[in-house]
Amino acid sequence: MSKRKPRVSEQLKRAIGTCGCSRYRIWKETGVSQAALSRFMSGERSLTLDTVDILADFLGLELVSKRKGRT
Repeated sequence: MSKRKPRVSEQLKRAIGTCGCSRYRIWKETGVSQAALSRFMSGERSLTLDTVDILADFLGLELVSKRKGRT
């Protein structure tokens, strides 16, 4: 049985949870509201791709493909 790879949303939640920044600081620096972050972190709501891009930039994250032969 193969182990399921974490989804991008799960990885983003982990990065937010371990970045050492308060939701207040994330909001002040990105404009993503504390309420939106709380709903995302609790699994109540998803984020738009624009918001994911903003948070990824703030956290220094990038999406990398591990598939061979793809660019």
